[in-house]
Amino acid sequence: MRVAISGAGVAGPAFAYWMRRAGHDVTLIEAAPTFRTGGYIVDFWGLGYDIAEKMGVIDDITKVGYRVNELRSVGGDGRILARFDTGAIRRTLGERYTSVARGDLAEIIYRTIENDAETIYSDSITSLEDHSDGVSVTFRHGRPREFDMVVGADGLHSTVRELVFGPESQFARYLGCQVAACVLDDYRPRDELVYVTHNLPGRQIGRFSMNDDRTLVLFIFRSSTPTIPTTLDDGKALLRNQFSDAGWEAPQILAALDDVDDIYIDVVSQIRMNRWTAGRVALIGDAAACVSLLAGEGTGLALVEAYVLAGELARTDNDLASAFQAYESRLHRFIEKKQDGATKFIAFFAARTAWGIWLRNAAMRAMNWRPVGDAVLTRALRDDFQL
Repeated sequence: MRVAISGAGVAGPAFAYWMRRAGHDVTLIEAAPTFRTGGYIVDFWGLGYDIAEKMGVIDDITKVGYRVNELRSVGGDGRILARFDTGAIRRTLGERYTSVARGDLAEIIYRTIENDAETIYSDSITSLEDHSDGVSVTFRHGRPREFDMVVGADGLHSTVRELVFGPESQFARYLGCQVAACVLDDYRPRDELVYVTHNLPGRQIGRFSMNDDRTLVLFIFRSSTPTIPTTLDDGKALLRNQFSDAGWEAPQILAALDDVDDIYIDVVSQIRMNRWTAGRVALIGDAAACVSLLAGEGTGLALVEAYVLAGELARTDNDLASAFQAYESRLHRFIEKKQDGATKFIAFFAARTAWGIWLRNAAMRAMNWRPVGDAVLTRALRDDFQL
């Protein structure tokens, strides 16, 4: 088949890998002018780790990943209030766990197909016409083309989803938080392999020391009405407004924004859909079922969706209707459970009250007691799904 995949993040290149293995012609379409690396850090484990192993890329991922040792909560004066030893996670997962920049993970996956699949940069799909023997696709810049199948792997704000299923507002569930991330050069202090966070009611600011003397800073704040800035200066102003009184290292971090030329700011939302397929079009990754950026497992689930969809196509000899039905029936309830569980993470990152912050820190300390940590993590990290 001729397969068009919108989005060169994690899900798109992963699906391209499995489709190329099955002998199909694949075209990746990416709105950005080049492949995007770096970005915020994601925890990588579970089913996604298993699939990366099947793809032969897990060694490359762990080489660029970070072996985070500790999650630390500090007060406004920098005093340590609570710490959690991530060795408990490794013990539960049998060391099959790393933390990696999302863009670096995507690049490693993309390298498996970059010389074996067509990639179109600086372009996007503007219309799709599904007919009995194919899909007519028009582009913002390129000439129209025909494909046998189109896959939307273009993220939370998916264009393919909007063209085929309707506006984002029908499917997006805003979870009451916004998130922002940026990278600072030469920032001090550094706490190697420790994620340091400072919480106030409804807000969190945290930092993580990365390679090459870079520091990732993550801002999380509750907002009843989300604001997405349209310019870099507006984004900096939003963060300064939200965190100017945050104490700790906030003044120093906000001052360092002067030298930042890129800030990621978005809503913390989920995508909930009854169906992920229609005609010859399918959705995977955040476009289909975003669990939310704070859930910690979205990247792994994107790999699962790509793997299962490609597998069902192979199993049904590319009968799209049968493969799509099997893809949805196998994954839908599993993903819904993940989404239900992910909503609980909001209170961990942005507790509403000082009492909530105290409870969060108490829970962090309790998790270091092995019987408690093992019991909680075994239940939380277990994937009830057979690849």
